[in-house]
Amino acid sequence: MLSVREKVAYGLGDTASNIVFQSVMLFLSFFYTDVFGISPAVVGTLFLVVRIFDAITDPLMGAINDRTQTKYGKFRPYLLWLAIPFGLISVLAFTTPDLSEQGKIVYAFCTYGLLMLAYTAINIPYSALGGVLTADPTERVSVQSYRFVFGMLGGLMVTAFTLPLVDWFGQGDTAKGYQLTIAAMSALGVLMFWACFAGTKERIFPPPEQDSTFWQDMASLWRNDQWRILSLAALFVLLGMVLRTTLAIYYVKYYLGRPDLITLFVTLGMVGNILGCATAQWLARRICKVKAYIGLQLLAAAICVGSFFIGQDQLILAFVAYVLWCFFLQMATPLLWAKMADIVDYGQWRTGIRITGMTYSSVVFFIKMGLALGGASAGWLLAYHGYQPGDNQSADTLQGILVSFTLLPAVAFILVAFVMKFYRLDDQAVARVRQALTQPAV
Repeated sequence: MLSVREKVAYGLGDTASNIVFQSVMLFLSFFYTDVFGISPAVVGTLFLVVRIFDAITDPLMGAINDRTQTKYGKFRPYLLWLAIPFGLISVLAFTTPDLSEQGKIVYAFCTYGLLMLAYTAINIPYSALGGVLTADPTERVSVQSYRFVFGMLGGLMVTAFTLPLVDWFGQGDTAKGYQLTIAAMSALGVLMFWACFAGTKERIFPPPEQDSTFWQDMASLWRNDQWRILSLAALFVLLGMVLRTTLAIYYVKYYLGRPDLITLFVTLGMVGNILGCATAQWLARRICKVKAYIGLQLLAAAICVGSFFIGQDQLILAFVAYVLWCFFLQMATPLLWAKMADIVDYGQWRTGIRITGMTYSSVVFFIKMGLALGGASAGWLLAYHGYQPGDNQSADTLQGILVSFTLLPAVAFILVAFVMKFYRLDDQAVARVRQALTQPAV
């Protein structure tokens, strides 16, 4: 069993990652539209176009990780090397130089593109590291539970402190406030990445005789049918999650008419996220991870549909529904990431090639595509429904925000549940694969 100390150290890496990830999900769209002055339609296109490059950078980074050989291992060194560049680029993305309208768009595309490239370069090796800490399936869920509890603590920092720090640092200058707030959080993130590097150890390695090319790795990945299913599920779940979380600010500010409650709303949601992640290990010990994951997606969809019928004056009910949605959806997140380690084992068993970095990077690509599609859809839907920055929105716009915040994410979660019906690596299948891999060759 892994020590609690090592699990905490690994979790700190996701605290650092989530400082940026949650900032992008919760505030970057609002920052671009209401602070930097870019139209919602352009913001939606920006989020999607940048992700096209991930189709190249993600598998490339995974392949580089699989071929990295250092005294620190294959994945840990990148946490040491890239922490400071990642922090600096995060600050640039939330900086607003005095440019023309066209210049602002170009700047946003360049800095957001660099931010996602840096996120790829540090987060893919970090994610793959979780698959080589232990071979025990139960411990894998435990590791991911620690990861996402600490990751959501980073998100809690973002939700609880971002807007107050923006006001405090900015003193009336919102743009300056965002820049200095992200700078402070990024500096803390650098220290956490270094703590993750220092406190973890890689224990699972490819077979010594493995010497595959990049294209052989790609062919091996495609032969992994369970990888294809999990990747599609990851895309849909992130699409629904990001669409809903991106629109949460607009929902509270305009539909509920309480901009003063935005910080409380998203902070309580993050508390729900943390509690959900913390409960995942308890659930996985009692119910098959696959069945649990499907059930949680359907429950999240039901809460979204129910939220559609909550009135604008039913504030407490709106808060409770959002917290419950966060709780149940995030309970499923460690289960998803634990299954990534399982499909690495399954791929090795099926093809004879172990490609941890490539497998994680490809699933992360679909996660980021879901992130991009969710953010892009939010921007496009706001534009479609006539949203204009300001306090007054038309009745049609308010209804559009409501539908986009409730019913459309529900569709995504139902699709996830449907896709996972075809996933075969339940607890018994995973045990058989592990047994086959540990048996000595005859």
